[in-house]
Amino acid sequence: MNMQKFHFPILIEQDEDDIYIVSCPVFKGCHSYGKTVDEAIKNIHEVIEMCVQEEKPGMLNHFVGFREIEMQIAV
Repeated sequence: MNMQKFHFPILIEQDEDDIYIVSCPVFKGCHSYGKTVDEAIKNIHEVIEMCVQEEKPGMLNHFVGFREIEMQIAV
């Protein structure tokens, strides 16, 4: 088997129960979680490996970047 090195962007969020949610926007539905950031990242590795085997190279989403927008919202 030929091994290649890839770089995948991931997003890390923390929910209201202090669980870390990790997503890889290159793949549709590629999410995992963990009680710590390290555990969540370890778990997303496994999910990305599964996604790589299921997705055809031309079908991957193209990650553009991350932006933050400012809004005023009545609360």
